[in-house]
Amino acid sequence: MSKKTSLPRAVALAALLACTAGAGMAAERDVAFARAVEHIQAFPGRTMHGEGHSYRLRDVVADRDGAQHVRVDRLYRGLRVIGGDMVVHMNRTGAFLDASRTLRDTVRLDITPSQLRPAANSELVVYARGESPLLAWLTHQHGEQADGTPSELNIITDAHTGADLDRWDDVHTGAAAGVGNTLFLGDVPITTNKAARVYVLQDPTRGNSKTVDMRNGTSTERQMSDADNNWGDNTKANRQTVAADAHYGGATTWDYYLNVHGRSGIGNDGVGANSRVHYSRNYANAFWSDSCFCMTYGDGSGSILPLVSIDVAGHEMSHGVTSRTAGLIYSGESGGLNEATSDIFGAMVEFYANNAADTPDYLIGEKLFADGTSVIRNMINPSVDGVSADCWYPGVGSIDVHYSSGVANHFYYLLAEGTTGGSPSKTCVTGNTRVATGTGSVTGIGRTKAEKIWYRALTVYMTANTNYAAARQATLSAAADLYGAGSPEVNAVATAWTAVKVN
Repeated sequence: MSKKTSLPRAVALAALLACTAGAGMAAERDVAFARAVEHIQAFPGRTMHGEGHSYRLRDVVADRDGAQHVRVDRLYRGLRVIGGDMVVHMNRTGAFLDASRTLRDTVRLDITPSQLRPAANSELVVYARGESPLLAWLTHQHGEQADGTPSELNIITDAHTGADLDRWDDVHTGAAAGVGNTLFLGDVPITTNKAARVYVLQDPTRGNSKTVDMRNGTSTERQMSDADNNWGDNTKANRQTVAADAHYGGATTWDYYLNVHGRSGIGNDGVGANSRVHYSRNYANAFWSDSCFCMTYGDGSGSILPLVSIDVAGHEMSHGVTSRTAGLIYSGESGGLNEATSDIFGAMVEFYANNAADTPDYLIGEKLFADGTSVIRNMINPSVDGVSADCWYPGVGSIDVHYSSGVANHFYYLLAEGTTGGSPSKTCVTGNTRVATGTGSVTGIGRTKAEKIWYRALTVYMTANTNYAAARQATLSAAADLYGAGSPEVNAVATAWTAVKVN
């Protein structure tokens, strides 16, 4: 027989206020979405709206002055339009300002396929990343990449000819490669949770994010516990050591996004992302997966150390931020921008941590190599690795996204630091493709302004199919929003893009 209990009055009131606040926020989002749809329908020349088009709300960003930016996904006769998403911009009174999109033409298609469904899980969609929208099949294929990384492949095939149109992976990898007694950062403070008589690597102050041990397998997770809340011993031999690095990296990335950009967690919903360490055997990589909402770290192999450095943590978690904002598709130029976004914010998380054991810089993964000199990527002069691109050129979108990212990485370094901040950075001149040879001068505006410009461009102006030309416009718009039209910051953005041949 149960006994009724009642909440204390103060607790009950707090719960009621919380529910009321949540309901109020949901109502505001609904109003913003409804108004955005009205504008989409009223301004078809700017939105590519047409008969059979409908929309789903993905996100709403509200500025301090009351302006709103409503991100929507497009459907055509009930089918998802890949590359049809957009952001509707409204002023404080709700009036239409503009729309950010990459869709070139209004979708008008017969939605009856000629080709049979390729697989049981195939979805009929409209593929709108190319010159004209096409009816297509989207097939999800789960497997494993050559190096052991899980694969969540999206395959787009023409629904009339069966031709392979595009493919990308939703598992986004790095290019390679109490007290936490870490491998890379020395002894650092970490937040854990008490469970019975032991402590566990779960952070109740950051969305209950946790760090688990994969036990050198690929499927079984084990909660890590400790009796005295002192984790690891700064060596690889102790399994807790790299877990402390990952746990601290996740917490620092959370704090960076919250304190610098006002973002509460990867999804901006206060929910923590988990970290998984000791993944597989001799696995020299790390990856973010949307399906598990988690980062996964291998222990390295040979000359490559465990991939739990602070910039890699920031890099992987930032893939999740991109997924929940612009959704940059992981192929072509948008894929390069996706990778660059993670490099940019990975580096900024390292600067935010400002740990003397890992001096902040614009090198990605410099702590991961036993030789002490190798890096995953160099944002100052990306082409020094022999494969990354310093400059934009026709066809840069056809190379691997980890290498085409060099264009945006180079732009960001020039915007923040200029050509002489730290190691000299080259500029791109006529005739340059992958390697920049110019010695022009660019003056940086500093990391504080540069990171805010890139974040606003990502969350307010970029869409799934944004290319480098559109990224230039997105960052110019973001800079104008933040610092004023015609401001030195806007001019600096234009100059930095020109210096990498994006005009």
